Amino acid sequence: MSRVAVWDLPTRAFHWLIVLLMPALWWTGEEHMDDLHLLLGEVALGLILFRLIWGLIGSSTARFAGFVRGPGAILDYLRGQRPAGVGHNPLGALSVLALLLLLATVAGLGLFATDEDGLAPGPLSHLVTFDSARILAERHEQVFWILVGFVGLHVAAILFYLLVKRDNLVAPMVSGARGGGEVEAGMVAAPAWRFLVAAAIAILLTWVIATRL
Repeated sequence: MSRVAVWDLPTRAFHWLIVLLMPALWWTGEEHMDDLHLLLGEVALGLILFRLIWGLIGSSTARFAGFVRGPGAILDYLRGQRPAGVGHNPLGALSVLALLLLLATVAGLGLFATDEDGLAPGPLSHLVTFDSARILAERHEQVFWILVGFVGLHVAAILFYLLVKRDNLVAPMVSGARGGGEVEAGMVAAPAWRFLVAAAIAILLTWVIATRL
């Protein structure tokens, strides 16, 4: 069977780095490893910024314009009247947007949070009062657990596709390609210079947020 490109390397790297970072961030937070938790949080922030930029200028399947669809397209997909196509299907696009929104919210709240003693402040906590920073720290943790719940739903959906629909969604996120099937055309890759631009902007923004604001 012919194979078609589905996911580019930057998109796959983002996905698996976030998978690794989430338990690491939970563990460092639970064990009060504040310096490491903050460092990992800044890495996560940089990755999220990169993914948002890559969603504008990246490869065809990574771009929001390439997979975000309206209610009509989602209903047609659920009725079996619209093919899944290459990349995210119309329903899966909602899951991606929800996860990105929650990731960005957790990271954003963490920037303004501080610990009970004020000894491990987020890089932007000086912009709010101590009491506000403590409230935001609580919201940071609460939204993290909402994110964990959505990750659980995401994993459940992957298992449903694997066991019921016999469609392995994980393999393409590892290899970048899958069997062609009914898909006529695969991913259109973005040139390398766009990756360099997206990475440079994400790194610069993270550095400014973490050290200059």
